Amino acid sequence: QVQLVESGGGLVQAGGSLRLSCAASGRTFSSYAMGWFRQAPGKDREFVAAISWGGSNTYYADSVKGRFIISRDNAKNTVYLQMNSLKPEDTAVYYCAARYEYVSTVGSGYAYWGQGTQVTVSS
Repeated sequence: QVQLVESGGGLVQAGGSLRLSCAASGRTFSSYAMGWFRQAPGKDREFVAAISWGGSNTYYADSVKGRFIISRDNAKNTVYLQMNSLKPEDTAVYYCAARYEYVSTVGSGYAYWGQGTQVTVSS
């Protein structure tokens, strides 16, 4: 089992930045690909970003390319999502997720999920 805990969410003005963290425990962190997803009220959960188990390959939704950066520090068992140039449409609950070995942009492929952290971007 893998336990995931997100942190770093909050309220920020449009154009500002936030850095989300996801701390993992319980299994060998370096063997898992990691992803970030988000869900706004009344909308379906959507893919945001993902990173392979070795950290060499990253993937982003078109809506966040050039603004968000995903990274990981296996020594600290932590994955990060640096969010820059935030827009009101980025407002959502953000979830980190883990799956064994192979990276995916589809949420159904991830076995472990955190509790979520709220990100609110004001205009």
